Amino acid sequence: MRLMTAEGSRRPSVRLGRTDAGLVARVTLDRPEVHNAFDARMIGELRSTFRQLAEEPAEQLRAVVLSGEGASFCGGADIGWMRASVGLSREQNEQDALAMAEMFDTIDRCPAPVLARVHGACLGGGMGLCAVSDLVIAEAGTTFGFSESRLGILPAVISPFVLAKIGETHARALFPGGRRFDATRALRIGLVHELVEGLPQLDDAVESAVGDLLSAGPTAARAAKAVIREVRGLPHASTRWHTARRIAAQRTSAEGQEGLRAYLEKRLPAWRDPGADA
Repeated sequence: MRLMTAEGSRRPSVRLGRTDAGLVARVTLDRPEVHNAFDARMIGELRSTFRQLAEEPAEQLRAVVLSGEGASFCGGADIGWMRASVGLSREQNEQDALAMAEMFDTIDRCPAPVLARVHGACLGGGMGLCAVSDLVIAEAGTTFGFSESRLGILPAVISPFVLAKIGETHARALFPGGRRFDATRALRIGLVHELVEGLPQLDDAVESAVGDLLSAGPTAARAAKAVIREVRGLPHASTRWHTARRIAAQRTSAEGQEGLRAYLEKRLPAWRDPGADA
């Protein structure tokens, strides 16, 4: 399924499809001719796509797979878009950057787990997409880089998300020089969670991860993601009460009760049993 855009007949920059009986959303960056580089249109389409997905309940949307069409996952910023920014005022540049920040924040706050399928090149803003994804699986030949400084700019908009993912020490080593690095280093610093050799193996690994998410309770998976953000912002003394309330609420929910009963009765829970009327 393709998203409609204000341009109507113009091909959209982002495709949205569904698989696994509609439970898994497949969001594909679709500008392969420019290695899925960002421009204002693609930023707007990504933001609106993830806003749309955020409104879906857990029973209808269990996971989101984010990928790139063609040779690369995301090559950073589009040259034409960057050229246009040369003529913008400081205020216009701020609005441009704020739109991108809002897009990353929308993906970061998506209630459903987001899985990034990364291959080819992942540069600049593409690194931000990795940072706001919950699980990143990459093909071993992928090239990574915070390349902004080599263009005389900086990775400012993505920095809050990247710092949360890889920490200050790695950001300080990689931001200023903009050197590209391989997937092994991306794995070592925590930007990537799993490496595989070859695109068929990448697809297999992604489907295996999707299977894990489909095995989890729909609301439990979302709550497990949400509690990370919640605990992160609490004083240590407050975490005990907050987490106790969270687990108690989930245990006493219909889903929690079904999951526990299914385990004790040695059967599949309703959300995994295709024969159950869940």
